[in-house]
Amino acid sequence: MNGKHWTLNDIPWAEFDPAKVDPDMLKVVKAASMVERNGADYATYLCNVFHDDPVIQEAVHIWAREEIQHGLALGRWSEMADPSFDFQTCFKRFTDGYKLPLDASQSVRGSRAGELVARCIVEVGTSSHYSALGAACEEPVLRAICRNIAADEFRHYKLFHTHLKRYLETENIGRLRRAAVALGRIGESEDDELACAYYAANAAPGEPYERKRWSRAYGALAFPYYRPRHIERGIVMAFKAAGLNPRGLMARLAARAGYRLLRARGRRWAAAA
Repeated sequence: MNGKHWTLNDIPWAEFDPAKVDPDMLKVVKAASMVERNGADYATYLCNVFHDDPVIQEAVHIWAREEIQHGLALGRWSEMADPSFDFQTCFKRFTDGYKLPLDASQSVRGSRAGELVARCIVEVGTSSHYSALGAACEEPVLRAICRNIAADEFRHYKLFHTHLKRYLETENIGRLRRAAVALGRIGESEDDELACAYYAANAAPGEPYERKRWSRAYGALAFPYYRPRHIERGIVMAFKAAGLNPRGLMARLAARAGYRLLRARGRRWAAAA
């Protein structure tokens, strides 16, 4: 694409094959479209936190446009796969139920460096997620979308990690604090955001929202797509953001344990569902 960022017109929409749509993956993709489309609110929050840093603000605005495009691509594909799915209506349902702290003037992580550690962890999760979906997907259009998004998310990780290194020169937060922020953000993967996104995209009208129920419903479908290589690469990236040795014994043990935990939870929640 001549060095330019891909657009919706670059997606091979004409190759869509409804016979290769996996109904469980479709539910996961619908939820992902909600989170990605919400990039503008994340940009508002981050620009509030970095209110006096025009360099990172410019980068955040570009990042947000790309995130929104991810949501639009996933939403358009979801509407093709399920003509009854109304992306805009479901997105409003999501944003009505899930709110970011848009009035915050300081990072909820306690420091700007901590905020950038958390952003790196988010990109670890998304790059792994779309790599896993793309590898498991048989439908050619969704496979192309996931490939593009995964590449973006790896690049976004590098973006936030570069700014993290810059902020670590002036904000002296140690490895222990960075590791705590990283672990905390990983734990938030089971908070309201994904649960609410899955609910907004997949629940029947009038069906009540219960965070634990919808979080587990999402995990039961999404977790089985991951393979050891996705977790191993994610752990390397997460350890780098936390200031830990990404190639040491601890990282290898964390990757093995993380994969086993993910698989066990997926099986348990699928059985419960």
